[in-house]
Amino acid sequence: MWYRLAILLGTLWVGSGLGVTARARPQHKPNIVLIVADDLGWRELGCYGQQKIETPHLDRLAAQGMRFTDFHSGAPVCAPSRCTLLTGLHSGHAVVRDNFEVRPSVFGDEFGGQYPLPAETVTIARWLKKHGYVTAAFGKWGLGGVGTSGDPLNQGFDRFFGYNCQRHAHNLYPRYLVDDRRQYWLEGNVGGLTGAQYAPQVINQKAIEWLRANRDRPFFLYYATPLPHLALQAPEEEVARYRGRWFETPYSGKSYLPNPTPRATYAAMVSFMDKEVGWLLHTLDSLGLSENTVVFFTSDNGTTHLKEQVDYEFFESVGPLRGLKGSLYEGGHRVPLIVRWPGKIPAGSVSDLVAANYDIFATICDIVGIALPAHIDGLSFLPTLLGKRRAQTLHDYLYWDFPGYGGQIAVRMGKWKALRTNLRQNPDAPLELYDLQADLSETRNLAELYPNIARRLDRIMFQGRTRPAEEKFQFWRYPD
Repeated sequence: MWYRLAILLGTLWVGSGLGVTARARPQHKPNIVLIVADDLGWRELGCYGQQKIETPHLDRLAAQGMRFTDFHSGAPVCAPSRCTLLTGLHSGHAVVRDNFEVRPSVFGDEFGGQYPLPAETVTIARWLKKHGYVTAAFGKWGLGGVGTSGDPLNQGFDRFFGYNCQRHAHNLYPRYLVDDRRQYWLEGNVGGLTGAQYAPQVINQKAIEWLRANRDRPFFLYYATPLPHLALQAPEEEVARYRGRWFETPYSGKSYLPNPTPRATYAAMVSFMDKEVGWLLHTLDSLGLSENTVVFFTSDNGTTHLKEQVDYEFFESVGPLRGLKGSLYEGGHRVPLIVRWPGKIPAGSVSDLVAANYDIFATICDIVGIALPAHIDGLSFLPTLLGKRRAQTLHDYLYWDFPGYGGQIAVRMGKWKALRTNLRQNPDAPLELYDLQADLSETRNLAELYPNIARRLDRIMFQGRTRPAEEKFQFWRYPD
């Protein structure tokens, strides 16, 4: 009950822009809050052009910081994107390149987690912990089961609470969540469409408790909300805000749980995710931490392609982009990025810098003032954040190696984007070449008109990747 009251007060506080100014706290190295949405499309926030779904807190965050228009996830599905984000390696070098499950779990059920990060992996959390930060992950993990080398507690995090296995997160009213390495039972939940405790809300509560307990130490909070990933589930009072606005075709439940009002429920899920961000930001304000905290918000990949459940055309979820989740066309990996650092990042600024989520590691190191670990692919975009674009180092190219959805590979160099698809069936699939400056929707293949550029990017496709350690992540012929 107390938490519901705190949420109500926090919502009123954030929504009105009013509140009590907290006493200034002693300054230390900047705190880092990294928020990652799950399957949120490029155009599903108001500040990115969304017209139907309300996201006031993220819109306000963008007004207080910098919004990126040409930012990309490291992969078009969950696990490999989170791997590139946390390791600073693009998917041509990363260990995890696709979703891959392990069963059973240590709890004796089917949620054993995904292919684990190796023990020697250098993650953002491990690197910051080495330099004096307290670290925590809340939400969805997906990079190694409980007790494996990929367990977040074995990858530099002091605290974990949420879903270890990403498939477990396909129900937002689960019977339990993972509390470090124990089961945290959610009383009143039976694993159905509804329940007594909404997991995203419980996760948010635990994250806020952790922030309050660690307010006097430099901290790194990795907040990976499971929203708005399917299944379609949201508290009734949230769905009621949207119910009746639009015509609905009920979903019968072929791949996820059934839902009578898919559009209203999906909108409610995105708006609830926005509330989660609002509660975190209010907590930072109330603790006097906002001025010394850098907040990043992004998504792990684009909107799901399951149209019966998420009507991406109705919501214009990826705008003019081609492709959705699972695709290396732009709609699968071009995602929002908002960064706020009061007094440092110009409020209301917008950047068209071409960057990827594996740049966040390097950027955090630059902000904190520590050296980078060896052999990462990311580049710091701190100069851009500080309005010093001329000092910004640019990528020679961005790289995507994705063995899922038929096998795909892509390279971005300046305005040019090259990709090959369906490589498992045809390892010699023809190269496609697009000028994103003139053709954001990737409709005109220019490979024959610009053969020299096509050949150059084709060479990078081979040279930019290493052979995966696991056969399951291999899909293309390798030079001898």
